[in-house]
Amino acid sequence: MRERSNKRDGFGAAALLLCLVVGASPSVAQEMTTSLVNIHQGSWLSDRARALGNGGYELQDGSWVSFNRWYHSDWVDMHVDFITQLTEDSGFLWGVGTGEQAEKYRIAPSLKLGFLTQTHPSLNSTLSLSVTSTFGGNLSEKPCVADYGDLGTYSVNCRLAAGETAPEDTLKYLVNATPERLRLWLNYRVTF
Repeated sequence: MRERSNKRDGFGAAALLLCLVVGASPSVAQEMTTSLVNIHQGSWLSDRARALGNGGYELQDGSWVSFNRWYHSDWVDMHVDFITQLTEDSGFLWGVGTGEQAEKYRIAPSLKLGFLTQTHPSLNSTLSLSVTSTFGGNLSEKPCVADYGDLGTYSVNCRLAAGETAPEDTLKYLVNATPERLRLWLNYRVTF
């Protein structure tokens, strides 16, 4: 049995290191607060994976094979984003994505890291800048094994197995997609 580590000590050390990097004093590290910014389920990658389930094909014996059973997931990728306030006008953005999978595709879990800062050009205005980067979260489609009788057995793209494309050529049409890797957001707000 493994011994548990004290994660609070690790967080405190990380917070102290982060404060040194951004130039804040260690007393600020103890006053940092973390807030939930956003929570949502689904993404354009989830939508794309679900769209792969549209359609199907007919077998030689006349029975219908629906793609939906291969591309249906009971869990949709959930994203939770937080901000840890470093100073009055800056913060560390971070978040996680759970990922999702079905029989013929997988969206990997993801980690989002970034920074937010703001300034006040006048008493009633705010100029803010945020930069975030996402690691992981790739969508990858899995192949099928198809038996073509006398022609042999091939690893194929499930959706194209019954088409006119040569079995070995269908693999180049497997979906491999990445989420938005880098986001830069600039906002100017004036209140009246």
